[in-house]
Parts: sequence; C-alpha cells; structure tokens
Amino acid sequence: MIVLAMAWWAPSAHSVVTIYRHGSEAFVAGRPLYQVHVAMGYLYAPAFAALYIPLMKLGPHVGDLLWHMLGFGVLTFAAMRQVRRLGGKEQTWLLSFGLFLALPVALAALRNGQATILLAGACWLLTLSTLEGRRAETFFWATLAIIAKPTAIIMLLLAGALRPRLIPVLVLAVLVALAIPYGFAPTDYVNAQYHDFFRLLTSMTVDPTGPFVPADFTAPFTKFGIPVPESVATIVRVIAGLLTLWLVLQFERRLEPGIGGLAIFLTAAFYMCVFNPRVEQNTYAMVAVPAGLSIALLWREKGAGAMRWFLAALLFITGLTSVDLRLHDFFHLWFRPISLSIIACVLIAWFWAQGRQKMPAAGAVAHG
Repeated sequence: MIVLAMAWWAPSAHSVVTIYRHGSEAFVAGRPLYQVHVAMGYLYAPAFAALYIPLMKLGPHVGDLLWHMLGFGVLTFAAMRQVRRLGGKEQTWLLSFGLFLALPVALAALRNGQATILLAGACWLLTLSTLEGRRAETFFWATLAIIAKPTAIIMLLLAGALRPRLIPVLVLAVLVALAIPYGFAPTDYVNAQYHDFFRLLTSMTVDPTGPFVPADFTAPFTKFGIPVPESVATIVRVIAGLLTLWLVLQFERRLEPGIGGLAIFLTAAFYMCVFNPRVEQNTYAMVAVPAGLSIALLWREKGAGAMRWFLAALLFITGLTSVDLRLHDFFHLWFRPISLSIIACVLIAWFWAQGRQKMPAAGAVAHG
C-alpha cells in the first residue's frame, strides 16, 4: 500500500514507467521506438508498447497505479501458488516470512514499476504450469513473460527442456507475442521496429561499451580493477547456462513436485540475474523472492539453525545497502551479485541434498 501511495502521489519520481509511456506514445504516433546506437531508453518488444497503450491513455496516476498493481499482483499470486504446492502447515507464515525477507531487495524495483516484477511472476507461473502440464496456462504465462522482457526466452527454453511435449505451445506463445503489434500499427512500421529491435538485442549482447554499466558477475571484477574480457564472459555464461539446464533437469527428476518447482525457478532466476549481460541492480528482485521463500522453507525444517540465520540475515541486509547514499555508492553494482550468488548457491546445494535424501528412500521401496 505504501508503494502504491507513493506511485499515486509522484508517478514520475524514481520510476521507469515514464519509459513505458514514451514507448507507447511513440508506437501510437508511428515514431521509432529504439535508439540502437546507444542501447538505452525503451528496450522492450514492440508488443509491450502496443499492450501498454490502455495504461498510457489512463494517464500517469491511474495508469501507473494499475501497472504497479499488475506486477505486484502477478508476483504475489505466483508466490501463493508455490506455497500451496509446497503444502504442509503454516503456509501463511511461509509466504509472509519469505516475502518479508525479500522485500528490501525487491522494494526499489517495486517502487520504480520495473517490468522485472511482472517478468518474475510470469516466469514463476510459467514454471509451475509447465511442470503441471497445463497447456493453456503455459501458453498464457509464456506470452506474458516474453512481452514483459525478452530475457524470458531463457525460461521458455528451460520449460521446453522440462516438458518437450509443450514445445509447440511455447513456440506458439512466441509467435503470438511477435504478431500482437501488427493488430495496432501498419505492417511496414512494425517490420521496421522489429528490425531495430533485433539489432538492439544483438548489440547489447556483444558490445560491452556504452553508458550502461552491468551488475552481473563481471561487476565485482570491474569494481576491483580486473575487468573480465567479453570473450571470457561469454564462455562463462555458456558454461553456466549448460550447468543450469543440467541442474533444472536433475531437480525435476529428484525432488518432489512441490519443492521441485521452487528449486527450478530459483536456479533459473539466479542464472537470469547473475549471468545476464544487461542486468541492473534492481533486477535481483527476480531471484530475491524465490530465495526468500526458500529460506522460509529451510526455516520451517528442523536443523540447519546457523545456516538459516546466516541466509536470512544476508538477504535482508543486502536490500538495506541502499538506504544511505554513502552505502549505496560503496556497494552499488558489485555487492548484490556476490551476496545473491552466495545465497542462491547455498540454497541450491540444500535442494540437492534434499534430492539425495529422497533417492535412497525411493530405491528402498523399489527393491522392497
């Protein structure tokens, strides 16, 4: 409620929603959406600009408020659905505590109205729908995710690997997302925007120069004066991608359905944040929420007292490094990839241990 009140009171202050409004205004007026040479400003698919038109028409107060509510609502719904899949007692406490731990890291993205919040919720729901084999839901959430941000293609690829029979549904979702702008603007104009859009994606992937400063795994090295060459960074991203795919497939096979969905999305979100060349500091809200829920789940289990205290404190404190300008300047860009990597890797190892405990039990039953 506080974030919504702030968005209503000052819709353009500390907000990226103005970029979305400008994108929709340019789309309606038939102007170019992208600045390919600087790779800044509006960086989303043409479908995003087309579908944001109704919110743009409602004005900065009502439209921005509804946008904030949409992102927060989808992400909260995803977390609630995940908690229901986990089952057990104290589900309300599990949800509340997990969101509480993640709030400091996610608060800036929530306040700014960043599409990362909508992306996180849509990708999480896509993961759960894929694991449950729900075709219609998979199509809807895949379409919404790819419209929210192009990086959702990573989650679509993982979903296709998890359930190959859903690959046609995922391909259809991408095609529909690509086709949406043609219903709102002339074909020649949309074709020109897609030409610039794909050039933009290519330039952002291979060109490390420009005004944008990434907050991915290369940021700590850059901060301490040992920048990582782009060729080396690309190799690391490829290796991490293959390892992520392997882990996701292993978690799907080794873990129970409820906890498996959480482990899979946490792993995918970790990759999408830490190994994304265009990640910003606020993008880490995407991994913070499943990490908070995972810590709450760990907290509910017996044992691991020191580890759960350490993870909970580190996640919460990570989000507080921007409360003071001097702290923000010192920790900016480089600290979150380190702290969230520690949290995610420890949690992934814990999920792996849960799978190892399950497999001997399953084997004993099979041979009994």
